[in-house]
Amino acid sequence: MAKKTKSIPVNAMTDDLDAGIAIEKISFRHLPPLDYANPVAEDRQSHRHNTHTFHLLEKGTVHIEIDFQQYQMEPSSVIYIHPDQVHRTTAADQVTVVSLAMTNENLNPEYLKWLEELVPVKPLALAPETAALLAEAAALCLKVAERKADRFRHSILKDACNALVALILSTYLTQTKSTGKLSRFDLITKAFREQLERHFTTTKRPAEYAQRLNLSTAYLNECVKTATGQSVSHHIQHRIILEAKQLLYHSDQSVKEIAAELGYDDYPYFSRLFTKVTGMTALSFRMKNRD
Repeated sequence: MAKKTKSIPVNAMTDDLDAGIAIEKISFRHLPPLDYANPVAEDRQSHRHNTHTFHLLEKGTVHIEIDFQQYQMEPSSVIYIHPDQVHRTTAADQVTVVSLAMTNENLNPEYLKWLEELVPVKPLALAPETAALLAEAAALCLKVAERKADRFRHSILKDACNALVALILSTYLTQTKSTGKLSRFDLITKAFREQLERHFTTTKRPAEYAQRLNLSTAYLNECVKTATGQSVSHHIQHRIILEAKQLLYHSDQSVKEIAAELGYDDYPYFSRLFTKVTGMTALSFRMKNRD
C-alpha cells in the first residue's frame, strides 16, 4: 500500500502552469506502477486537482473512483471533476483520452457558475454526433496549444477551451437536468448547498445556514427536504463525514486531528457523529478501507 501523507494531495497541472490552462491527448495500454514518474502514474494516487478538469475518453476502458464512488468509463464518454473532489484512476486498458484543466480565472464566469451546480457528477456516455462535436472542439484546442510562438496564443486557447467546456456543460445539463424553471424550493436548496460547501468546517447548525440565507430554520428545512428528501441536518452531517472519510483514508492524521480540522473541539462528539452516520467507528473505517 502507498504511504499515507498528512493531507490529501493536490496535484497541479503538468504544463502551462502560469497560464492556468493545460490540455493534452495521451494514449497508454495500462496504468504504470505507482512509483513511475509521469502524470498517468500520479492519477493512481488519490488526489484533488487545483483546477476544473474534463476528460474525453475516445478509446479503451477506465475505472475511476470519485469520493468513494466507483465508475467505469467506456468510449465515447466524458467526465467533469470539480477541484474539491478526491479521485483516483484504479484501472485502465488501451486508453486514448483528451484531458483539459482550467483554473477559475480562465473559465467563463457563467460556465463556472453552472459547473459549481453540477457537483457531484459522474461519467456521461456520449451519442455519436455529440462525441464527434466534442472531438472536433478538442482537436482545435490541441492545435492552438501547439502554437507556442503565436502572439495571441493564450487568448485563442482560452476561447477555444471555453467553447469545449460549454459543449461539455451543455451535454451534462441536457442529460441530467430538466429544462424547466427551478422552483423556489430548488433555488433555496441550491443556495444552501453553496453555503454548505463553503462553510461546513465552521458552521454546523441549520439555524446558522438559515440566518445566512435570511430564512427561518423551519422554512429552510421544508425547502431542502422537499427538493432532496433529506433534512438540512442530514446534508450538513453527511458533507462533514465525507470529508472525514477522505482524510481517514488518504492521510495519516489521527482521528482527533481530523476532528479538529473539521471544526470539532469535542472529539468524543465527533466520534459519535461518525459512528451514527456510517454505522462504524472512524478507526474501523480506516482499517476496513486500507489495503
